[in-house]
Amino acid sequence: MKNIILPLGISFLTFQQIAYAVDSYRGETEGYSFLDYAVFAAFFPRLIAGPIVLHHEIIPQLNERKNHSINYDNFAYGILMFTIGLAKKIFIADVFAQAVTWGYGSVSTLTSLDAFIVMLSYTLQIYFDFSSYTDMAIGIGLMFNIKLPINFNSPYKARSIQDFWKRWHITLTRFLTKYVYIPLGGNRQGPFRTYANIMIVFLISGLWHGANWTFVLWGFLHGLASVLHRRFAPAWNKLHTVLQWFITFLFVNLAWVFFRADTITQGFVLIKKMAELKSLAVSHSLLKCFELPVITWLKRLFYSAPSGSWAIGLDMLLFLAFTFIILLLFKNLHEIEFKPTLLNGMLTAVLLVCSILSMSSITSFIYQAF
Repeated sequence: MKNIILPLGISFLTFQQIAYAVDSYRGETEGYSFLDYAVFAAFFPRLIAGPIVLHHEIIPQLNERKNHSINYDNFAYGILMFTIGLAKKIFIADVFAQAVTWGYGSVSTLTSLDAFIVMLSYTLQIYFDFSSYTDMAIGIGLMFNIKLPINFNSPYKARSIQDFWKRWHITLTRFLTKYVYIPLGGNRQGPFRTYANIMIVFLISGLWHGANWTFVLWGFLHGLASVLHRRFAPAWNKLHTVLQWFITFLFVNLAWVFFRADTITQGFVLIKKMAELKSLAVSHSLLKCFELPVITWLKRLFYSAPSGSWAIGLDMLLFLAFTFIILLLFKNLHEIEFKPTLLNGMLTAVLLVCSILSMSSITSFIYQAF
């Protein structure tokens, strides 16, 4: 089989062009020049991994005269968003990436607790990795006075799978709803047809991520969960909100296992490892993945600080607790009122410098492969 070389982010560009072609067929793109289209298609911040933008969100902004000069508030806010996105990638996503890479490369030797930590690590890695790119793209867009759409709205706070897809990769959900689900008939042709349309949409979403049966199974699981939620919504709504969140979060975690696995068999092996509950020990190699340079430096500074696996295990627990606090308690960037003060500027500059200096290796964004 020949290796086929494809541009990075080809799927994002493809969906954007499909949307433009359909809207053009519907007569919604009249009045645009070729230059308008070219700039819209080639606007570089969101080319690699989104968000998936529509023409009416970008082209009118390109033609507004006020956007042709520097807006210092937009520029300052853009630098802040870019910096926070970069920091999330380097200080959070890449840490989890080490644990995930080690875990999926050692599935057969994992303990039950290892497998659980690896599963949770990928759930957190993919969120912080993908959302960090989106933050950086939106930030760069703002520097050019272009406002890109929000792509995440605290998806791990979701209390149902339907709620999850209103929060996760919002622009993908919007595209599939507008250009696939509704043209298929949506929910206008009875329950059976509605359920079939939902399954088709999620299977397409799985295939969009990659030509591997693992992605198809991931899409099928989310489609099935969406159908079941729609069918049994009255019973679901009677559950306590904490239980709704827990079940939803657990399901999302288990589905991510197949999304990340090289094969469906590998995914089932990882889940089996967790279900067996044979050992609650954590491998030293996995703990080492969470040994952060800052923590190591502090230990050296305070020579009396504990060392060994116990101390590294504490590092891991603190790091996991820190990320959950961010996910569940902090507001999204777009919900925070930003004021370009001197203090904000200094903090942003410090964080940006620390992020750049912490780039010890070359890492890619997960969604660059799609």
